Amino acid sequence: MIESLLVANRGEIARRIIRTAKRLGIRAIAVHSEADADLPFVREADEAVLIGPPNPAQSYRNTEAILAAAKSTGAQAIHPGYGFLSENAEFARTVEASGLIWVGPGADAITAMGDKINARNLMAAAGVPVAPGTTDPAADLDAAVTAAAEIGYPVMVKAAAGGGGMGMGVAVDEAALRTEYDKVRAFAERMFGDGSVLIERYFPRVRHVEVQILGLADGRVVALGERECSVQRRNQKLVEESPSPAVSPELRERFLAAAIRAGEAVGYRNAGTVECLLDPATEEFFFLEMNTRLQVEHPVTEYVYGVDLVEEQLRVASGLAPTFDPDALTPGGHAIEMRINAEDPKRFLPGPGVIRTWVEPTGEGVRVDSGYTEGNTVTPFYDSLLAKLIVTGATRDEVLARARTAVAAFQIQGPKNNVPFFAELLENAEFRSGTYDTGIVSRMRS
Repeated sequence: MIESLLVANRGEIARRIIRTAKRLGIRAIAVHSEADADLPFVREADEAVLIGPPNPAQSYRNTEAILAAAKSTGAQAIHPGYGFLSENAEFARTVEASGLIWVGPGADAITAMGDKINARNLMAAAGVPVAPGTTDPAADLDAAVTAAAEIGYPVMVKAAAGGGGMGMGVAVDEAALRTEYDKVRAFAERMFGDGSVLIERYFPRVRHVEVQILGLADGRVVALGERECSVQRRNQKLVEESPSPAVSPELRERFLAAAIRAGEAVGYRNAGTVECLLDPATEEFFFLEMNTRLQVEHPVTEYVYGVDLVEEQLRVASGLAPTFDPDALTPGGHAIEMRINAEDPKRFLPGPGVIRTWVEPTGEGVRVDSGYTEGNTVTPFYDSLLAKLIVTGATRDEVLARARTAVAAFQIQGPKNNVPFFAELLENAEFRSGTYDTGIVSRMRS
């Protein structure tokens, strides 16, 4: 097993990784920006290194500073968490070239899945269902118009190098396409340094369902069930649950088999997620993208399958067998995760500030993965995620009842927060019935 681990991230995920590392007797090393010096993950690490100012480009995305911290502390391995450099193939290669262990998939798999068009084509060749769309980038507006006419409106205009719900627009006709194409292309060039655009069929009423995969040290790829991720604002997730209330046993078998094929197609190692769109009326599903990292929502899978996914990541990176029998995975129970963000509960606009009150809910089936505590300052430099409220139980109904109690008990004063939104959602008839889709938040706010 790895003996010392540098966590190249911040907030709740850094704290989460450090917790497992210390439980396993691994020396945990944190890196932090000036803005994060007082956060819990810095205090809880065995050692912490300041790597730069608040700007992520000068700290959490600063490869040289992170590698220098690893060298000065004698770190043996680097875990990137999610976001920042977690899906940067060049960073993964540099880490390994420096003689360190990379706790994540190989750089080639990251590269293969990082471009949405290349990923679509690879998945189609592997027999994974893909939505109708372009097999090459739409080189210009005329090419996009031609492709959309062949695919049929409405279409989704996507940044080929995008991710995390960013760089996407919907066009219901040619006039809208002309606007969205230019907008998405400009955004992609600015954010990702790559203006390539993909045109794909848009499905107005779909569910977002993903499968957790784990590429083992012996070369096998296993699937640890599915997660429902359809509660979204601006194409970004707010709530995840496992198992999905929309997935039947027969459909689950097809989902898991397709996800395993997807992982095998790129020789996947370590933790990853195969994301899909599901038409609940026909039970057809289509590959959306593969996230080559640990997901924010991994705790719901941990509960249902009784595993610690961070530990499994560390075992794979160490060349060790998993803690579970890959041939006898036995899921059970239900779990829901709510992302507690520093944003208002109506328009979901960021609202940083000093946390004057922070009281986390407790009780049976309640877990809180938080990045902050009372007295900390939520700055505008990073993602608005404050904490994840994970509620578990034997059945979905039991989890919903526990979740209402937990949400009511979660007290945050200072920065804006979306806790009131979850109280509203848990009383929403559509959500409670389990028949919701990706439009639920828009309908709640219309």
